[in-house]
Amino acid sequence: MAPVTDDQVERVRALVASIPAGRVSTYGDIASFAGLSSPRIVGYIMRIDSLDLPWHRVITASGRPAKHLTTRQLELLRAEGVLASDGRIPLDEVRYQFPD
Repeated sequence: MAPVTDDQVERVRALVASIPAGRVSTYGDIASFAGLSSPRIVGYIMRIDSLDLPWHRVITASGRPAKHLTTRQLELLRAEGVLASDGRIPLDEVRYQFPD
């Protein structure tokens, strides 16, 4: 992976911060909207700099939380009214569309 720039980090942080309660976005959605080449870059940024963000609102394209965060992420989403079915979030119902 190429070095991540401060500008990329700030774009991802701003997008994650803008996801409202009760909605989710995928790593791929954020990467696409931020002009990044891969959802993995978003994952990397989230790992290093997201403690003060609503990180739990970012999930995989399959609608599942990250494996190492599943229990906590689903708890936080449930508290916002986002319910999982068989461990999967219904993206067609709660996926956030970033404004153009």
